[in-house]
Amino acid sequence: MNNTKRLEIFHRFHASNPEPKTELAYSSPFELLIAVLLSAQATDVSVNKATKELYKVANTPSQVLDLQLDGVVKYIRTIGLFNTKARNVIATCQILCDEHNGEVPDQRDALERLPGVGRKTANVVLNTAFRQLTMAVDTHIFRVSNRTGLAPAKTVLGVEKALLRFVPRDYLLDAHHWLILHGRYVCVARTPKCPECPINDLCDYKNKSRIGKNGKLESGLLRQNRGSEASSG
Repeated sequence: MNNTKRLEIFHRFHASNPEPKTELAYSSPFELLIAVLLSAQATDVSVNKATKELYKVANTPSQVLDLQLDGVVKYIRTIGLFNTKARNVIATCQILCDEHNGEVPDQRDALERLPGVGRKTANVVLNTAFRQLTMAVDTHIFRVSNRTGLAPAKTVLGVEKALLRFVPRDYLLDAHHWLILHGRYVCVARTPKCPECPINDLCDYKNKSRIGKNGKLESGLLRQNRGSEASSG
């Protein structure tokens, strides 16, 4: 994919959604940090349901510590891996209180030292809470970057570096949100919704889906397999 196509892709994303936002509910860097920490292998909807009640009683590190482990578990037990996540939340809050005066740091190294916080989580917080030019690559962004040809690479870190290099700088701050929303609702894993995709004509994917004779969405890979079977028979 060339840079002219990349520029047009993000021009269209921006035109349709000028101010993209995360679907996680938060009102402070701390609330965002905890929400992202809880979101691993969980939906944003499930996290928002849990944090809505949690943040009513505890939305600062010291308040969460006052709940203690069992108190945190009570609010997040509907989320996958809640026991491990609760321990990470408590340990993270302790470090924030002990080393950062109860504030969420805006440096990558400090964030990645927090329990349960890896590079992706740190990038989300740095970008969304502190508006830094970072790129958090999840499964959706990894898929979209490779499938479309926008920023192909074999590893998550490779895609992150490619996106930071290829995304036009004027669009880089919000690119994470556009790409994750595109992957979540349009360029989905099993059968991408190519007929309704706003960048269909710019995408390099060779097996685009289309509406079949029965009026239903049909995978390009399925058509390809049918063609192979017909020719071999």
